[in-house]
Amino acid sequence: MVSLVAWGAGDFWLLERCNAPEMTAYLGGPETPEKLRDRHRKYVENDFVGEMFVIVTDDGERTGLIGYWEHEEDSGTVWETGWSILPEFQGRGLATAAVHEVAKVAGAHDKHPTLHAYPGVENAASNALCRKAGFTLIGPRDFEYPKGHWMRCNDWSLAL
Repeated sequence: MVSLVAWGAGDFWLLERCNAPEMTAYLGGPETPEKLRDRHRKYVENDFVGEMFVIVTDDGERTGLIGYWEHEEDSGTVWETGWSILPEFQGRGLATAAVHEVAKVAGAHDKHPTLHAYPGVENAASNALCRKAGFTLIGPRDFEYPKGHWMRCNDWSLAL
């Protein structure tokens, strides 16, 4: 249904499209152009522990993005994942398929036993996706994202 393609220099437009107010309402709102450019640079240069991907359908449509990276928890380091599907492609199961694919990639590293997602407690669609993708709800917690912005989220965990 989908494949994951490594993030490339030509994929900045996806960050711009996913930076719309309706797409970032549960994430503290849109980022500044400077932060977007810095995020894109990190993705292109793979300047973090993890990977970012473009979600591509079988017919070649670039529909969104997903990735995984290290995140520090009280209990140690885990993989964290996050995704964004362009509005015209939402509701087709693409995010669920992409989460399954990114879990395979993260799990293949045999570095951390779990993959976590932290959608806002009010974000019904992302919480439903976590349930559908097989994550286990650990419970609500406070989470800082972006830096300086605290939100109430659900901690979901998927055994790899």
